[in-house]
Amino acid sequence: MEEIEIGRLAGDAEARVCAAMMASSDPWLYFGRTFEQCLARITNPSVEVWVARANGVPRGFIILILQGAFVGYIQIVCVDAGARSGGIGSRLIRFAEDRIFPEFPNVFLCVSSYNDRARALYERLGYKLVGELTDYLMRGESEFLMRKSVGPLVEFLPGAPR
Repeated sequence: MEEIEIGRLAGDAEARVCAAMMASSDPWLYFGRTFEQCLARITNPSVEVWVARANGVPRGFIILILQGAFVGYIQIVCVDAGARSGGIGSRLIRFAEDRIFPEFPNVFLCVSSYNDRARALYERLGYKLVGELTDYLMRGESEFLMRKSVGPLVEFLPGAPR
C-alpha cells in the first residue's frame, strides 16, 4: 500500500489533474460534468480542497464547505479509479472530520441514490441518513443527505458551555 499524505491543493497544475480525475469517473460522468465544470468546483475560492498524494502524485481529493447553512459539508470526495478500494476515500473522510469537528458538531454529505458503494462506505464510517432530495441533480434520481454528529449545534455556539 502506498504511503498517502494529505495537504492543500497545490496550484493550477494539480487542480487540472484533480479536475481530470473527477470528470473521468462516476458519479460525475453519470451527471455529464465536463472538465471545465469540474475545474470550476475545484478552483472555487470559497471552498477548501485537500489532496491525497502518493509520492507527490494526486490519488484523490476532498472538497469542504465551511460556511453557510450546512457548515461542515463534504461537497466532493473523489478517488482516482486506479486507486479505489485502497482506503483513500476513508482517509479523506476521516481527515475532513478531523478538520471539521473541532469547530462544528456536524459533518454533512450527499450521496446519489444509485451509488450504493459510496453509501455503504459512509454508513460504515458512521454517517446516518437524514433526508432524501428527490430530482435534485437529475430527474428520476435522488441525493441522500447524510450526517455524522458529535453533538447539537447549540453547544458549539460562541460562549456555550462545553
